[in-house]
Amino acid sequence: MSTVTQQIDITPVTPPDVPAISALAREIWQASYPGIITQEQIDFMLEQRYGHERLYDDLEDADKWLDQAFVGDRRIGFAFSEIYKGEFKLDKLYIHPDMQRQGVGGALIAHVAERAKKLGYPCVILAVNKRNEKAIGSYRKYGFAVREAIVDDIGGGFVMDDYVMEKKL
Repeated sequence: MSTVTQQIDITPVTPPDVPAISALAREIWQASYPGIITQEQIDFMLEQRYGHERLYDDLEDADKWLDQAFVGDRRIGFAFSEIYKGEFKLDKLYIHPDMQRQGVGGALIAHVAERAKKLGYPCVILAVNKRNEKAIGSYRKYGFAVREAIVDDIGGGFVMDDYVMEKKL
C-alpha cells in the first residue's frame, strides 16, 4: 500500500465549498457504484444526499460535521459525521478514485474518531452496502467490525442493503 507523499490537510466544509463537494460526490459515485446499485438509485441518492440545499442544511446542524481532505490545493475526499440516534456515526466517507488506497480515508477516519472520542462516544458506527467489498475491506483495516445487517427503505422504491460496522474507541 502506498501512501500520499504530500501532506493531507483536513478542513471543515464551508458554504462556498458546497458546489465542489456535490460535484466530487457525483464523480466518486459514478466511479464506485455502478454494478453495486442501479444508475436510477445512484441518481436518486445523489440528489437526496448531495443536493446543494441538503448540504447547506447539514452545515447549519450543530450535530453534524462535514470535513474535506486536500493534497495541496486539490480536494480529494470528504467525510460527514453526525450524532445519530445517540451514537456517533460516520455517515459518508468518499475519496477520489485515483487517490484511494493511499491513506486519505484513514486520515479522515482518524479525524472523525478523534472528534467522537473528545465528545465522549465509545465507538464510531457506519453503514456500508453489503456488496461494496472494497469499502468493507478498507473499514476492517481501520478497525471496524460488522455489528449487524440491515435493510433500510429510503423511498423512491429503493432500499439500502447494508452492514452496520463499528469501531471501538
